Amino acid sequence: MAIKRLFVANRGEIAVRILRTAKKLGIETVLGVSAADRETLGAEMADRAVVLGPAQSSRSYLDVNLVVHAAKATGCDALHPGYGFLSEKPILAKTCEDAGIIFVGPRPDTIEAMGDKLSARAIASDAGVQTVPGTDHIATIEDAKAAATKLGFPVVMKASAGGGGRGMFKAATAEELEASFERASREAEAAFGDGRLYMERFVERARHVEVQIVGDGEGNVVHFGERDCTVQRRYQKLIEEAPASAVPDHVRKRLHEAAVKLTSYAKYRNAGTVEFLYDVDRVDFYFIEVNSRIQVEHPVSEEITGEDLIALQLRVAAGEGLGIRQDQIRMAGHAIEVRVNAEDPFNGFSPAPGRVTAWSPPSGEGVRLDTHARQGYLVPPFYDSMIGKLIVRGKDRDEAIARLLKAIAGFTLEGPRTTLPLAAYIAAHPDFRDNRITTRWLEDKGLPGFGH
Repeated sequence: MAIKRLFVANRGEIAVRILRTAKKLGIETVLGVSAADRETLGAEMADRAVVLGPAQSSRSYLDVNLVVHAAKATGCDALHPGYGFLSEKPILAKTCEDAGIIFVGPRPDTIEAMGDKLSARAIASDAGVQTVPGTDHIATIEDAKAAATKLGFPVVMKASAGGGGRGMFKAATAEELEASFERASREAEAAFGDGRLYMERFVERARHVEVQIVGDGEGNVVHFGERDCTVQRRYQKLIEEAPASAVPDHVRKRLHEAAVKLTSYAKYRNAGTVEFLYDVDRVDFYFIEVNSRIQVEHPVSEEITGEDLIALQLRVAAGEGLGIRQDQIRMAGHAIEVRVNAEDPFNGFSPAPGRVTAWSPPSGEGVRLDTHARQGYLVPPFYDSMIGKLIVRGKDRDEAIARLLKAIAGFTLEGPRTTLPLAAYIAAHPDFRDNRITTRWLEDKGLPGFGH
């Protein structure tokens, strides 16, 4: 492989995940860490770990020049950004290119075009992929009211530069719209430095479905099936599964075709996820956005296809092409992923950093754990709360759910409070078992019954 030494510009479970595949491929690894992560599992696994700066992300993981300088200074010829942090910042990809370092991800202009939701909607429209009925940039509350009247309430205000559910507010009336417009604009400006908003019709009963793709940058794209990420709290995913068994086969086929059509049109390079809103009542779907990176939930796609998506990312980045045809990608079984977050679900999901005092993860057939945690690990208060992902696979969805419940019951994790009890509650809930959920289900129906 053309890549000899890889710089991993991330932390936590995704850093460990990338390091494992790189080692398997015989690639040397360097991990950039903050002062708070010097003694982590990732730091031990890498051939070399370099301290980027103090615990604060802004002075370590989020400093583009510092990260690229560290990669260059340690003789790395490629950089993998993981997810989060700088992974969807075009400036990182551009700075890598200027430094002669292979960026394991899309081109800078692709990241920029897809990162702006209005631009991504325009690209989808040009490619012939339908989007949620909505607007272009809305500058004033008067424009917002006129657009909402035309679309029909309820509507959703969204940040053009948004992501992760921030800058999104639903409005069911003109009065709510006025408050939503101001809040969304303020939050978007604070979170992204870009207060531009647009509006979409609110789909009353929706499921969040996304398609995993990998492209070679020349218009050739393959997909690895779809994932259902409908179990969400405040637009944050908690449970993901593959395939999306609630979607009819004829719609599934169109989903895959739409994702490939859009990313082929954009000459997309490397791994990406094309996200859609599935309208349960209309039995139809709409494009939402493209995530220009590997996703947190990529393991469920790996489990049903048997493919290593990180290895494929590295192969494409090295200029070796896809190396796989669509007809070679076989999908079988059902996989479910549960995010294990250091949060207290019994106390408003408050952060729960602390030391892991007991650690005995589950094992057995069809059980996988992607994590950087272990006995004695100190969950720091500085970063995202996720400490692992529990993934199970079965011959069908029922077997996967049974294995998930057994795995959670057999997971000894003491010290910080986690979201595992909530995951067990959801997996055992009749609505989840019968696949009768929407993106609003957890907040409207699931959580009110939790802990009682």
